[in-house]
Amino acid sequence: MYTLKKSLGQHFLKDENMIRKIVAALQEQPFERLLEVGPGAGALTKTLVTLPGIDFKAVELDDEKVQYLLQHYPALEGKIIHKSFLDIEQPFDESFTVIGNFPYNISTQILFKVLDWRDAVPAVIGMFQKEVAQRAAAKEGNKVYGVLSVLVQAYYDVEYLFDVPPGCFNPPPKVMSGVIRLTRKADTLAVKSDKAFWLLVKTAFNQRRKTLRNAVKGLFAADVLQDDIFNKRAEALSIADFAALTFKMN
Repeated sequence: MYTLKKSLGQHFLKDENMIRKIVAALQEQPFERLLEVGPGAGALTKTLVTLPGIDFKAVELDDEKVQYLLQHYPALEGKIIHKSFLDIEQPFDESFTVIGNFPYNISTQILFKVLDWRDAVPAVIGMFQKEVAQRAAAKEGNKVYGVLSVLVQAYYDVEYLFDVPPGCFNPPPKVMSGVIRLTRKADTLAVKSDKAFWLLVKTAFNQRRKTLRNAVKGLFAADVLQDDIFNKRAEALSIADFAALTFKMN
């Protein structure tokens, strides 16, 4: 058997119907290489490793879970990367899909790492704390729309697929979970630079209660700040609005 480690945010999926729903969502889009993040005790892994014609790898930090997985699923020999997802290099030379019941304590960091790899990752199926899943999928004007929403949706279309109740896990988390799908956009966002775009978005939401004029005044010349768009707050701006503004930055 194995122990559950709170320090690693471990809540393992146990509901077979939910496992089938997640794998079905994964299979709606074609892929040849698959990386599972945080396989834990193998709830998803036991199905994923049997998918025909797929080059499969899993990344797992916990020593005990690595041993458990290898004992119970011998087909995983040579397919487990025994590190934190946040520390690994890109696991495939060619494009790959990412799936996982992501550890809730690092789930936003996982999404930002995926953004670093966006040229190689056309799709992600991820389970998150519902609040994080909703933030990733939120549109402008929504109270949970923020840095995560804008930066993820700048490069990916985000679909909120379904809720996953606490009872589907061992141990049950104290929060609802949600599964989202990220599908990389075909068109590249027109920005002055990715660096400028990320800086603008993070600066704007860092003081989200202020008008944009006050929140980002250090990034623009005084005459540019007279534009009416700067009377708005960050949460009212679309991704296209942020992208267009990058061309007017200092």
